[in-house]
Amino acid sequence: MELTARRLALKALERIAGGAYADVALHQVLQQQSLPAGDRALVTELVYGSVRQQRTLDTLIEGFCGKMPPLRVQLVLRLGLYQLRYLDRIPSYAAVHSSVELVKEIGLGGFAPLVNGVLRRYTRSPSDPLEDLTAPLPLVSQLGCRYSFPDELVGAWLERFGKQECLALCDWFNRPPRLDLRLNPLRTTPEQLIADFAAAGYRLHPIPHLPQGLVLPHCGQSLSDLPGYAEGHWSVQDRAGQWVSHLLDPQPGEVVIDACAAPGGKTTHIAELMGDHGRVIACDRTPSRLRKLAQNRDRLGLRSIDIHPLDSATAEDFVEAGDRVLLDVPCSGTGTLHRHADSRWQPLKRRLAELVPLQAQLLANVSRWVKPQGVLVYATCSLDPAENELQIQQFLADHPQWHIEPPPADFPLQAAPEGWITLWPHRQDMDGFFMVRLRRGN
Repeated sequence: MELTARRLALKALERIAGGAYADVALHQVLQQQSLPAGDRALVTELVYGSVRQQRTLDTLIEGFCGKMPPLRVQLVLRLGLYQLRYLDRIPSYAAVHSSVELVKEIGLGGFAPLVNGVLRRYTRSPSDPLEDLTAPLPLVSQLGCRYSFPDELVGAWLERFGKQECLALCDWFNRPPRLDLRLNPLRTTPEQLIADFAAAGYRLHPIPHLPQGLVLPHCGQSLSDLPGYAEGHWSVQDRAGQWVSHLLDPQPGEVVIDACAAPGGKTTHIAELMGDHGRVIACDRTPSRLRKLAQNRDRLGLRSIDIHPLDSATAEDFVEAGDRVLLDVPCSGTGTLHRHADSRWQPLKRRLAELVPLQAQLLANVSRWVKPQGVLVYATCSLDPAENELQIQQFLADHPQWHIEPPPADFPLQAAPEGWITLWPHRQDMDGFFMVRLRRGN
């Protein structure tokens, strides 16, 4: 079955190379064949790992081959080298043999000696070949090759944090993402959910300071097969994302608007924090993502959520309607690069050129949806100042009736002197996020 797992991983990598998103390609190939939990986990690890470590693997391939082989051979070599370099549980002989068999199976048996030679040369190297291959490069490129990031990101982090923190951040983003859950207090309790998972052979651990937060250290099956999923006892949501709704602090009976709501993680959390009493208006312009939100709402049994397909950057439907408004804007996602394996390879400057004006437009328009004396929370999963601090400073300069309202003194996350909160993955061991609570005057 392990060769089947590698074959499916190769199919997913081929689709990703053709432009598909990594999570979509992985989901598609896993749907093609029923696999034991261990093989399913192996496919997932091979796909996400090979995409995440792509630059490192390609540096080795080009160094050993002199030039890049054809794409499908390159992908087989990525899979083989990923196993040799990053997966201690797979014996070297198995990684080499399966890669040779895989290249034969896809009709490229003429490259079998090349695949065999590259992988065996790697296993026989007395020291890490990557060190010799990257030694002549400038520091930014050395680190980019060794940690598998584009120079653009590494250079920005070096300038902002210095070398040691840059390395810590790179290392954190290269770890497999943790699985955090958010229990639904309207359907269960932490004690009951922990007991339900324990009965199924899983350990759940509470997350400090987050009353609904639990971490699942190991998951060997589809999430929908885990205890309580179908019954709406929990959702998947990283702890950093859970903090955003706590900063918003929605109250029962209020009208709360989530302006960029789909697929609904924060929307449903808001409704849960309100005890499902009040009105939660969920807006998004993408119908397919709103359907996912509706599914989540219904599974969790939440009745306070109204879904509205509209463009929050221009819509005037809810002017001065919201006691509280959440604006979790589309962003570069540079705080969640471990979770989206392929997003690190999308050019950042080009994305910012598109996203920053959109964020400003959303902020300006959605701020009109807040009642006098109401609250707006602006949030991103980005580490880039252009999407965070600079965006807020410009908004406040243009809208003098607004001001930053720092979190209360007993809020577990520490705010900067300016009043906003930034979560740094390598410092706080969670997704990177920026969040700030704004208060409107009269």
